[in-house]
Amino acid sequence: MTTSKTEPEIDRKLLELLVCPQSKSKLHYDKEKQELLSKRAKLAYPIRDGVPIMLTDEARNISDDELAKLK
Repeated sequence: MTTSKTEPEIDRKLLELLVCPQSKSKLHYDKEKQELLSKRAKLAYPIRDGVPIMLTDEARNISDDELAKLK
């Protein structure tokens, strides 16, 4: 028996309320990578078990290529 792990959906209303803690700008949801992306700060905040981790220490830097895809 094979089971596939699916990530829990993040609440759309929560997404509308959240902003980047560093730049205070709007975030973009990447469902595939389970991240919230800040274009202005060039950071990607992880989502773990449906919970956004809004700590800059936990965020990864977004490459210029990734940033170009967001525009």
